[in-house]
Amino acid sequence: MLGLLGLFLAAAACTQTPSETPVLAVVNGKPITQGEFDYRWAELSDSARGRYESQGGRKKFLDDLISREILLQEARRRGLDQALALRERLERVKEQIILDELMKEATSQPVHVAQAEIDNYYGSHADMILAARQIRATHIVLANVFQAKDMRNQINGGASFSKLAQRYSLDEKTKADGGEFSFTRRGQFDPAIEHLLLTLRVGVLSDPVETPMGFHIVKVLTRDPEDAKHVEAVRQQLKRELYAEKRRKQVEEVLAKLRSSAIIRVAATPDHVTQGPGAVATHMP
Repeated sequence: MLGLLGLFLAAAACTQTPSETPVLAVVNGKPITQGEFDYRWAELSDSARGRYESQGGRKKFLDDLISREILLQEARRRGLDQALALRERLERVKEQIILDELMKEATSQPVHVAQAEIDNYYGSHADMILAARQIRATHIVLANVFQAKDMRNQINGGASFSKLAQRYSLDEKTKADGGEFSFTRRGQFDPAIEHLLLTLRVGVLSDPVETPMGFHIVKVLTRDPEDAKHVEAVRQQLKRELYAEKRRKQVEEVLAKLRSSAIIRVAATPDHVTQGPGAVATHMP
């Protein structure tokens, strides 16, 4: 039935084709014109057009149009085009096309988004941008500042950061991995540590930083720059979301305006809606 629906819609569209276009074939007295052929060819997806090009090209496509016309004529002969269910489905499709055209017309005005709005939107989704920067770091947590300074000197002297972290760090979650961890969202760590992760140069060992956990020595291993492709991809995604949100509001405003001038009557207690199928409808006065 879906195929027949497509045939009926396509046939309806093709009735608008100028009658003077050349006739390519006649099926039981019904002409297939060059205009109809061109219209349907243009409606093909790139992949479908590519398949035809590899299987005989436009000649094969014309043969398929002839087959479709034969099937369409047979469907009409059987009265399928007059079936109530099909006519109702066609009406639904027609309604949707009309609604789409109305929305297209109603939202024809371009959406304007100020740079300040974009920046604010970025700020409200900072975690997404932060995660895209792929910040990886390592740290060692020690009990007091003297141990931390001594550990820092050992590392600067050539000692292995990873081995020292595995042996001495108080952070049980990261010590097995040599102190390594990822920073993907705000609030994940103490603010002092997060500040270092965002500002410390890659590969540079920090001075001891105190948190309730102890004294940290931090080193950023990798951090994508602000303009890295991952960050830019997230920014573009957020920008598209913001524009789509603006467009939705534009549609909502159009609908609200139309509803405000419409005369709407709803049953006082629409049980058939609130209780689902099978409920008894309440009649309006």
